[in-house]
Amino acid sequence: MDINYFIRKQELILAKIETTFLRNKYFDYLNSNERLIALIGARGVGKTTLLFQYIKANNENSLYMTGDDIEFTNSSIYELTDEFYSLGGRIIVVDEVHKYKNWAQEIKNIYDSFPDLTIRISGSSMINILYEKYDLSRRLVIHNIPVLNFKEYFEIQKGIELDSYSLEEILTNSSEISKKLVFKYQDLYGEFKKYLQYGAYPFYLEGLDSFNTKLYNALEKIIHEDIPSLNKIDYTHISVFEKLIFFVVSANNPFSVNVTALSKEFGITQPTLTTYLNILDKTAIFKSMRKFSTKISKKPQKILFANTNILYAYADKINLDLNSGAVRETFFVNCFENIYYSDIGDFKVDNHIFEIGGKGKSFSQVKDIKDSFLAIDIDFTSNNKKVPLWLFSFIK
Repeated sequence: MDINYFIRKQELILAKIETTFLRNKYFDYLNSNERLIALIGARGVGKTTLLFQYIKANNENSLYMTGDDIEFTNSSIYELTDEFYSLGGRIIVVDEVHKYKNWAQEIKNIYDSFPDLTIRISGSSMINILYEKYDLSRRLVIHNIPVLNFKEYFEIQKGIELDSYSLEEILTNSSEISKKLVFKYQDLYGEFKKYLQYGAYPFYLEGLDSFNTKLYNALEKIIHEDIPSLNKIDYTHISVFEKLIFFVVSANNPFSVNVTALSKEFGITQPTLTTYLNILDKTAIFKSMRKFSTKISKKPQKILFANTNILYAYADKINLDLNSGAVRETFFVNCFENIYYSDIGDFKVDNHIFEIGGKGKSFSQVKDIKDSFLAIDIDFTSNNKKVPLWLFSFIK
């Protein structure tokens, strides 16, 4: 195996890698003392950029490779690592590790054979499905890399760092916080509107004209490559995933799931449909919602997209004029990990009820409800019960 091929490839990519911004929280994960760390996340969230920023900080001792490199047709990651280690290398970085056959077993062998070697890998959001059957659970530390939230996007745009707040701080002091930020950064609300369309993925920095095309292509790769290869799904069933996506974008509102009707429509069983919906959740295309209830249900009852950029990209593809309500609700629900839809108001987070709307939204639907708030598409507020929608991205 020609190790110089990999060294040359690494140097060529390093010369072009984005260094104008750094997602410090995730970079710190990589820079920890843990020997084996995996970054997982959807395509386009910046995993490769983070890995190369880490390599740049440790360049002399690091070697980068991708799981699908053609050089591994007749050799292995283990063999390359062995040679690199003999030359003094002490850090290997394997990007898109899920594309390498038997990756988990080989990474385990490398971990055990080279006790002072640091290993950094990246992979699909679904990588955790695979690693459990090999004994990596006590060796591998996994960090999920999400898309940029609005706060991160705005910090990149301005080259600044802003404070984060607890949900309770926001609900108690939204007037003071929103005024302070909007009066200091008068384009904040305008940037929020831009973010909704193209700010969730770092590659927006490469140019806005091609953003939707790049995002759509990344989503297509998830559907046609990642899902079949990582879930052993019959390729003929890919059309089911495509139809589900079409149904959700065409609804132009949170899509109500009728498992019985959909499974009949697609000619698949109800358990299979539920599995497919869960997969689209894991790939960070969908954000499934369940109704708040004391009874636990595994079946999603409403579906939105995992961020507004995906919603805009698919709507653009079918020439759909988006309902502003769908955009607002998609943004809001993705500010929270644990959120439910509710018969009272729109959503429930902890003990709080939220109604989502535009500037003219009133309290009429939640006026008698304790701990109820309006999440409003406005720049700033003078009423702590009317919280600007964008401010929810500042939650710690």
